[in-house]
Amino acid sequence: MRKVKAWRHKFMTEIFLIRHTQAEGNLYRMMQGHWDGDVTAHGWEQIAALAERFKDIPADAVYSSDLYRARMTAGAVTKYHGELELQQVPALREIDVGPWETAFFGNVFHEFPQQADDFINHPGRWRIDGAETYAAVQERAYAALEDIARRHDGQRVVVVSHGVTIRCIMSRVLGVPLEDVETLPIFFNTSVTTLHYSGGRFTAEGQNDCTHLEKLNSPVWRKNSGLRDEPMDPRAESRYYAACYAASWLAAHGTLRDYDEGGYLTCAREHYLYDGGSVLKILDGDDPVGLVDMDVLRGAREGYGWISLIYLREDYRGKGYGIQLLARAIKKYTNLGRTALRLHVAEENTAAVRFYESCGFTVLSREQRTTGPLLLMGRELGGRKYV
Repeated sequence: MRKVKAWRHKFMTEIFLIRHTQAEGNLYRMMQGHWDGDVTAHGWEQIAALAERFKDIPADAVYSSDLYRARMTAGAVTKYHGELELQQVPALREIDVGPWETAFFGNVFHEFPQQADDFINHPGRWRIDGAETYAAVQERAYAALEDIARRHDGQRVVVVSHGVTIRCIMSRVLGVPLEDVETLPIFFNTSVTTLHYSGGRFTAEGQNDCTHLEKLNSPVWRKNSGLRDEPMDPRAESRYYAACYAASWLAAHGTLRDYDEGGYLTCAREHYLYDGGSVLKILDGDDPVGLVDMDVLRGAREGYGWISLIYLREDYRGKGYGIQLLARAIKKYTNLGRTALRLHVAEENTAAVRFYESCGFTVLSREQRTTGPLLLMGRELGGRKYV
């Protein structure tokens, strides 16, 4: 165990306030308040980078909320300072968004445009039944942070919390009314904000420092960047379904030879009749940009979920939207108790193969078809249900 000399100051407490690492909700553009989702592969890379940053920084205590993404982020500090025991504080949790938990951003903005706009741009007036207000979050979180500071007078403490919660804390620290909290920065995943506590008040010495992430190319948070979905009956929208499937086939094979429009439409109709939420039209606002088709029956006995088609319009590819389509299948099949995903990809469709590999899929088998080699790819599911 590495020993680092303790930090002491006669007049103040120093606090490193850190936002948790990238979790599923961040990547999938999904509301995650108290929902306890998993850490992404990129999130673990962020944690490793944060650990290196704090490797030689002495600390006297480490606190975090009790949610998984925060606890795992706190492990970046305890990794090289094993003498420190993580202390969990539920009052440091993210805002409870009630009925919006695990809903996709795009769906929320479409179904509740005024409330969603308030949540992002006018949080001081945001109200929905069954959820916390920003004022309630500020009250509990600021009190918890102040209690930690008083208990560690003259010491250095690391505290891991959440995006909205940190904004509420910083609103109080900086004297910014909650009605104007949107003027504060979005605190990025694993960003470090340095606070000093002395004489009964906090002062900010640095905000949103992400220098440890410079080599990781971490994504930048964008407002209103979520796609939405709606169930689609392939019988009523056969032209759209066929156009999506044909475009996907052409991208994979460079030709429509052996493309069986009637057969694929028949299968899609069967999927929809069995489960009305298995075929989804994907939209950006009211503009159709993609499609997700899931065969819920296939693989049910074996415990996996089958994805028949994921199609994203060409002008939306390579911009981080594809994972939002895959997230629909991940959410659905996880909630159905499936433990893995399976799908077919044409080997010559190298862009699609790379995309699925970046999302945790591996090649399980390869078979020769008349159109060329076809790969069976799969990935495991985490098991944390999206409810």
